[in-house]
Amino acid sequence: MQTVTAAGGAAPASRDERAGATDPIPILKALTSLRQVTALYPHNHTIVQQAAATLHDLLQPHLAERGAIRLDVIEGEVHVDAEPCRLESAANPQVVTDFLEMGLDSVHITRGVDREELQATAKVLLEHRERPVEGSLNATLAQRGVSHVDLGRLIALDTRWRAYDWPEAPENVLDPAYAESLRLAQDAFQALGQGRGPASGVIREILHLLVSKVIKSNAALGQILALKEYENHTYCHSVNVAILSLLLGRQIGLNDAMLEALVEGALLHDVGKTRVPVEILKKPGALDRREWEVVRRHPVAGAALLLEIETLSPFSATMALEHHRHYGGGGYPDLGDQEPHPLSQIVAVADVYEALTGARSYRPPALPEHACLILARIAGRQLNPFLVKAFIGVVTFFPVGTLVRTSRGERGVVVRTNPADPLHPVIVLGADGMAPAGSEIDTSLRGPDGAYERHIVETLRSGPRS
Repeated sequence: MQTVTAAGGAAPASRDERAGATDPIPILKALTSLRQVTALYPHNHTIVQQAAATLHDLLQPHLAERGAIRLDVIEGEVHVDAEPCRLESAANPQVVTDFLEMGLDSVHITRGVDREELQATAKVLLEHRERPVEGSLNATLAQRGVSHVDLGRLIALDTRWRAYDWPEAPENVLDPAYAESLRLAQDAFQALGQGRGPASGVIREILHLLVSKVIKSNAALGQILALKEYENHTYCHSVNVAILSLLLGRQIGLNDAMLEALVEGALLHDVGKTRVPVEILKKPGALDRREWEVVRRHPVAGAALLLEIETLSPFSATMALEHHRHYGGGGYPDLGDQEPHPLSQIVAVADVYEALTGARSYRPPALPEHACLILARIAGRQLNPFLVKAFIGVVTFFPVGTLVRTSRGERGVVVRTNPADPLHPVIVLGADGMAPAGSEIDTSLRGPDGAYERHIVETLRSGPRS
């Protein structure tokens, strides 16, 4: 099974789509992990030393190139050296929350930091868990001989003006069957949120619309696959995930019975969010620990709710329970080492894509091609790589004529698509990146080690360069 790999990101201003950008998520994970093991083991224990070595090794490429790294979390979004990493932050809310729970928003590390300093930093964070005062933290670090690490909290300003105010649903639904499925789903989710079961037969009616009409409508599919300038965490999101799951299920050859079960479960996968307060779902910024725990309970709540509806397939409760479980282990809820059901893995791919291309109060929607690059980046860890590749194959990204930038900083124009590897088209380089004027390059070529020689990291607008 071939793992799809790519570098990717969000809007053109975002660091996570630029060539050579540092992914902050592994660094934040390693820092919080070091603090956790410091609480459990003595300073010289092998596990603590290994955790410090992991963090140290992750920092070295960036420090070698730039001399320093500054990681800030602002309104729930991680910034590396003042440049936002939007989609990485959105795809890893738990990592962001764990970092904030240490009582800081910012960490600045300079070249020359050693493992002992990182261990001492973790110890200070542990001791000051209940007293996260910037001056106190850095004064203590200095007393412990730490000269290459600064910790801090950002000044709390009124940043409510930065929150996006998106409509609750698409304003112009182009397909009548899609519009009717959204209306019926809204009624069904409202009933479930009020502790009532949906009207008899309404779920069947929605499924019939999706499978027999919406899936055949280019207008509907265009709206579902495109970026969506509205924010809806329940019924619109669920209808869209159901259609995306159906597209993927057909792509991999599921039979009609399994497709029906898949669409039902995908439609109802997030029903547990009807038990989550709206103010938490739409909070413009990072969730605190209490809020995050409320959100993390929605898969269990949804599965319990669906088990009470006798007319549903038992697979629906399974998909509700497992759609945030990771293919490579982890995720939530904690169900041990068991791999998620194949149908749950399909819904997980559709769920991440739909969430990334949908608007949120704290960020704009991602372009479809950028969302697919993020899917490719987390394939093998969070998502099934075979399913990610199949999903990307459902739609054509980087069509002929698209202006792109590669991971080597090259600008070019797509001249041929690659059906076997949609994220790696053939391009022609341009002297200024705006017109075909150079060598033809197949971006799917791999080096002797089997790794891709280059990736497409962003699409470019055809207007004047700034």
